[in-house]
Amino acid sequence: MTRRNLLSLLSGFGLASHAVAADGAPAAAPIEPVRLTDEEWKKRLTREQYLVLRREGTERPHTSAHNVEKRKGTYHCVGCDLPLFTSEMKFDSGTGWPSFFTTLPGAFATKTDYKLLFPRTEYHCARCEGHHGHVFDDGPPPTGKRYCNNGVALTFKPGAA
Repeated sequence: MTRRNLLSLLSGFGLASHAVAADGAPAAAPIEPVRLTDEEWKKRLTREQYLVLRREGTERPHTSAHNVEKRKGTYHCVGCDLPLFTSEMKFDSGTGWPSFFTTLPGAFATKTDYKLLFPRTEYHCARCEGHHGHVFDDGPPPTGKRYCNNGVALTFKPGAA
């Protein structure tokens, strides 16, 4: 059983509703999960969004406008509108994907991914379980983390973050 399936099962019983932030801090409030059928996700998302969020794909680097977004605001999950990052958490990693050094509390759950034969930490939206990217230990202070996010999995809302 994968971590994703376990979290789905536990959340059905109300046992996984206490998500934690990427830095280990407790979440502010339980997050109500979004559960849709595969067909409903296909109707809600574009083809590229579906491949990334529901099939754990990766967009090509340097293809997202979010990579060069400089305005103040908040980045949300395109699948369920959960706030994930603020513009103050973003930095230019030079990788071609939007990168953040931390997340909003309770935004993500993680699992280990072995698709490239070595372990990587993959993260998924705590509300809709959509795949967003991987976290690496080569980010800037204060966390030293780099949340490498697929831009197609995000929507940006300008304004005070």
